[in-house]
Amino acid sequence: MEYVLSNAAVARSFTSYAASAYGVLHADAWRVHVDGLASGYDQIDPVAVLVVLLLTVCLCCSTQKSSMFNLVMTVLHIAFIFFIIIAGFVKGDTENLMQAGDAAANPSGFAPLGIRGIFNGAAVVYFSYIGFDAVSTTAEEVKNPARNMPIGVSGSVIIVTVLYTLIAVALCMLQPYDMIDTGAPFSTAFQHVVGLEWATNFIGAGASLGIMTSLLVAMLGQARYLCVLGRANIVPRWFAAVNPTTGTPINATVFLDFSVVPGACTAGIALFTDLSVLLNLISIGTLFVFYMVANALIFHRHHVPGKTDALPTAAFLTLLSVLAITFVTAWQCDKYNRHNWTLYLLGGLAVALTTLFWVKVPTAQRGKDWSVPCMPWVAAASIFLNVFLLGSVDKDSYIRFLTWTAIAVVFYLLYGVHSTHDAEALMSLDIPLKEFAFDTTSEEKYIEQKLEEGCRPIVVQVKGESPYWNQVMPPSLQSVKLAITLD
Repeated sequence: MEYVLSNAAVARSFTSYAASAYGVLHADAWRVHVDGLASGYDQIDPVAVLVVLLLTVCLCCSTQKSSMFNLVMTVLHIAFIFFIIIAGFVKGDTENLMQAGDAAANPSGFAPLGIRGIFNGAAVVYFSYIGFDAVSTTAEEVKNPARNMPIGVSGSVIIVTVLYTLIAVALCMLQPYDMIDTGAPFSTAFQHVVGLEWATNFIGAGASLGIMTSLLVAMLGQARYLCVLGRANIVPRWFAAVNPTTGTPINATVFLDFSVVPGACTAGIALFTDLSVLLNLISIGTLFVFYMVANALIFHRHHVPGKTDALPTAAFLTLLSVLAITFVTAWQCDKYNRHNWTLYLLGGLAVALTTLFWVKVPTAQRGKDWSVPCMPWVAAASIFLNVFLLGSVDKDSYIRFLTWTAIAVVFYLLYGVHSTHDAEALMSLDIPLKEFAFDTTSEEKYIEQKLEEGCRPIVVQVKGESPYWNQVMPPSLQSVKLAITLD
């Protein structure tokens, strides 16, 4: 859901910036207003559909070519970002950081909407983290993923955070916060800079390139997700098909990005749906998924089925979520900050609970190659923060999200559960065992060499109920090592 909707949102923002590149600064200038459609769905955006179609064709051709195209676009985009940052700090005015454009109608001062405004904004912009998540979806196409994936994700988070902060400050120095155009903020900001009015079109073109890179990566990631779900039979296996010539999941890519069913996927949603509707819905989905991942990380780290008791970990996660929900409820109800002691108490209880869990419940397992450091603190903080930001999302987005979730759960119960079981049965068909005879020393050297070349070991699970297995293996054998060629 987050990928399809975020791609639709990004595609619609492309239209606004592409228009500004031609000197047209009205956000809906290239959209077609249709009377009779509900508000938020009445601005038809054919340009967004065309850019989705273009990138879909690009992704279907080759992952390598798409990556090269993305690299070129990213380099150009970063150049535009540095231009905005430098221009903002050189030509901007620090007074704009403290003073509203219309002081009579809007509050002034640094962080004029207070801490609540900051967190409300954080909840809306949270969907941008899907971009970092997209890095993980390409793990199958990465050499030495155990080393390179953490570097890629963590490194991109650090770089983007620094750039995002600098460009936000630069924008607010160029123009007071209440005068910023939400449709194409950077292009319109340069209209008010003496001597740099020409940069309006320049920035519009640069932002359009940046939006295309963001859209390309997310569209690549969403297709990989659906392809893996297809392999597991959670969705029809047709989606797992990979084109033998291009090596891309062509069915998943075409369906998600340019479905023949109007409104079903990225292009259809981008055609009709307003950006504000999409942003809130994407954020609530992303926050919920990250909340679930943080819970799963703690549970997986501290519980091994059959070896440890799940109750202490489950109890900790439940109590932490209850404290987080209580905290955000108190925060939202106490808009005038009259009972801050409640927030301090709940925050202190969360820290004390995490400390108790950290001391009393030992780590049961860790990743062999790489694992999240400072556990359980990192994941616990993620749980608390995600619940807190969920409290900033509007009611209509919750209704849409719950409706979507209900549809997904019904589909999973009626189709996914049973088809996944069938997929597992297919994977456990009897396969004749191949006999291996090898020298241990040479085999170890061979594996070492292959790992250095970027190959990955394959883990195989063999079920003992197989009739063929029972025929060839003695009953006393409890475990067996299979020599697997790395490729």
